[in-house]
Amino acid sequence: MYSRSAPRKVADDSDLYAAALRALMRRAYSIHEMKQYLERRATDKTGVTVVIMKLQQMSYLDDAKYARDYARLHANSRRQGRFRIARELRARGVPDGEIDAALDSVFAETDETALVRTRIERKLASLRGRANSPIDQKKLASLSRSLMAAGFSADLIRKEIQTATKIDSPDAVIEEAE
Repeated sequence: MYSRSAPRKVADDSDLYAAALRALMRRAYSIHEMKQYLERRATDKTGVTVVIMKLQQMSYLDDAKYARDYARLHANSRRQGRFRIARELRARGVPDGEIDAALDSVFAETDETALVRTRIERKLASLRGRANSPIDQKKLASLSRSLMAAGFSADLIRKEIQTATKIDSPDAVIEEAE
C-alpha cells in the first residue's frame, strides 16, 4: 500500500510562509489547521506563530470567513444540517463563537426544512425502488438515521417524514435512529 513520505522540513520563516501560501492556494484553512500544517513542516516551531500572525494580518486566515464559507457550501451544495456543520467546524478547530455566527448567518438565508424535504424525496425514491413498494418501519428508520447523520434535528425530521409519507411515523422510529 502506498504511504506518503514525511513532509519536507523547512528551516526559515520565509520558506514556511511560502509553504503556507502554497497550501492556501489549494484550499482554505482554519487557523488551527494551518498551525498544524506548519508545525509538521517547521524545524523550529517558533516561526509558526510568526507566520500565522502574518497570514492573519494579510487576511489570508480568518476563522469567521472560513466558517461562513464552509457553512454556506455544506448547507447549500451538500444539503447538510446545522448540527453536522457545527461538528465538522469544531473538528477543524474553529471557535464556537465563530461557528454560531456563521450558522446563524447561513441558516437565516437557507430554508432547513426545504433541505430536509429534498433529502427525504430523494431517499424515498431510492427506498421505494422501481416497484414503488410501500415504506415500512425499517425503511423509515433508515431514512431518519441518514437525516440525523446529515445534521438535522429530530423534531424537524419527524415532522417532515410524517408530511412526506402521509402516515404517522411513531416516535420509536426517530428514537431508533438517535
